[in-house]
Amino acid sequence: MSELRAIQVKPVQAQRLISSAMRSRLVAVLHGSPGIGKSDIGRAIARKFNLKLIDFRLAQCDPTDLLGFPTIVGGRADYLPMVTFPIEGDPLPINEETGQPYDGWLLFFDEITSALPAIQAAAYKVVLDRMVGQHRLHECVAMIAAGNLEGDNAIVQPMSTALQSRLVHLELICDVGEWIDWAQKKGLDHKVTDFIQFAPKHLYSFDPDHTDKTYACPRTWEFANRHLVDLTAQGPEALKEDLLPLLAGTLGEGIALEFNVFLDIYKDLPKIDAILANPTQIMVPTAPSVLYALTGTIAHHTTLDNVETMLQYVSRLAPEFQVTCLKDAKKRNERLVKHPAVQKWAVNNGKAFFS
Repeated sequence: MSELRAIQVKPVQAQRLISSAMRSRLVAVLHGSPGIGKSDIGRAIARKFNLKLIDFRLAQCDPTDLLGFPTIVGGRADYLPMVTFPIEGDPLPINEETGQPYDGWLLFFDEITSALPAIQAAAYKVVLDRMVGQHRLHECVAMIAAGNLEGDNAIVQPMSTALQSRLVHLELICDVGEWIDWAQKKGLDHKVTDFIQFAPKHLYSFDPDHTDKTYACPRTWEFANRHLVDLTAQGPEALKEDLLPLLAGTLGEGIALEFNVFLDIYKDLPKIDAILANPTQIMVPTAPSVLYALTGTIAHHTTLDNVETMLQYVSRLAPEFQVTCLKDAKKRNERLVKHPAVQKWAVNNGKAFFS
């Protein structure tokens, strides 16, 4: 008999499903391996609904944090809720960046699968009854949760059946296309996304039985981007001497070595100035690794002012690399789609370009 697999969701769909659960006044929990982007989804949902994010790490809690602190009120014992929880009567919080009020709060119960049984039991009332001790949560509070999978060698506690039935369970997986979209919109160095497009299997190398000190995942690739940006700003010597050890300590040695070799390709690429000066004659490489590096570089440097000339060169590439290049350029600058040269090119490539 074949083993049943969980129905898994990608990040974009996960945001839609969690949003639906929130509108139904239910609490969704994202199960997923470490470093896959669960916390990023929580932050994205908070921004989408204009909610103040309250990051509540259940693995680091005491039952008192959820039930309230024992106190005496009018000669009788009571529980005073922690200021973490917005309760009835609290004013809406103010966004310090805009000076305008948020529309509410998002309580993000992270590390829920790492919480001890006593903490899980204390969470029942908050999750289902929307109460902290004897105090009701503010009506403008939404809740979501996240935790690691049991088979990931992370710190995971069995979830009680009582808590299971109070949550909507979603299993998150990593998706290369969605991550590249995110990275390009976030402004990550194009060399990182070029490499992942060339070697997509290296976006997520997590193995629960791995023996390396770390592994490649969306979280650590964002860290690697920081190293690349910082050392590039410091100059060629810093890149030569320090980048590989930092990458190895961030992504693991094998993938760090491959990425470092890939970075050497950029030294021999046709220069952007040369392409713009002679787009119909400058050499067009054929090796796939070089083409991924080249198309990413061109996309990074394409502007409204030079896109017509760039297209003369790009149109000499194989069709799939033309599409890759123009899609990357579009993600980095949406205004390019309105340029007449791009629209003319898209007549023959529109379906792939606008997908």
